[in-house]
Amino acid sequence: MKVGILGCGAIANIITNFAVEGKLGVDLKYFYDRDMERAENLASQVDGTVVLDINNMLDKVDLVIEAASPQAVSETVPQVLEHGVDIIIMSIGALMDPKLREKLKTLAAQNNAKIYAPSGAIVGLDGIKAASIGKIQSATLVTRKPPRSLGVSADEETILYEGKAGDAVLKFPMNINVAAALSLACGREIDVKIIADPSVDRNMHEVHVVGDFGDITTITQNVRCAINPKTSVMAAYSAIKLLKSLNETLRIGT
Repeated sequence: MKVGILGCGAIANIITNFAVEGKLGVDLKYFYDRDMERAENLASQVDGTVVLDINNMLDKVDLVIEAASPQAVSETVPQVLEHGVDIIIMSIGALMDPKLREKLKTLAAQNNAKIYAPSGAIVGLDGIKAASIGKIQSATLVTRKPPRSLGVSADEETILYEGKAGDAVLKFPMNINVAAALSLACGREIDVKIIADPSVDRNMHEVHVVGDFGDITTITQNVRCAINPKTSVMAAYSAIKLLKSLNETLRIGT
């Protein structure tokens, strides 16, 4: 399987490192970023090719990894699907827009393409997806990050947001993909609290879901990417595991 990357930031760097070590399970070949230097740096590590336009890779790849921004999901992902190319969307917050989500699903169906959204920076999404088959009564997320990870200054614990996931994604588009993943898995807009906490050094997500199945509570404490503290290493790992699973004959989990 030949793969291209849209967006050559922190997540793309981790994915490329796995390709260099021969641990990716796919052929990572094409790179696109508005910052050509970043694309060239990654491409050089795997004897890949930098493209000046995303369309220049779409006739040559089986799958594209979007690791750029919510804006890229709305502006560029439709082009990928129109070419019948599968897509992994890392900026899953963009899918909280129901019109965009339905548009992408329609394009995928019309062009025999698949849309994948990895579990990202949290654990337990498989169980929550299973639970959503029944009735979920409540679902909450408390995200606690160092102030720098949230792009703010704070000398003490500060609640930056408390409300619904849709608004959280709009106000913190590069920080709260977890809220979108949970909402889509639950089939309902979850309640979110975002806290800037100078006493922690990891990106932390506490999830609590209650339904007719029982209840689930998970706490994930993520190591931050050195390149971009807003991004958790686990998010990149989830994309890598998804890539590897595409070629597996036995798949574990929902």
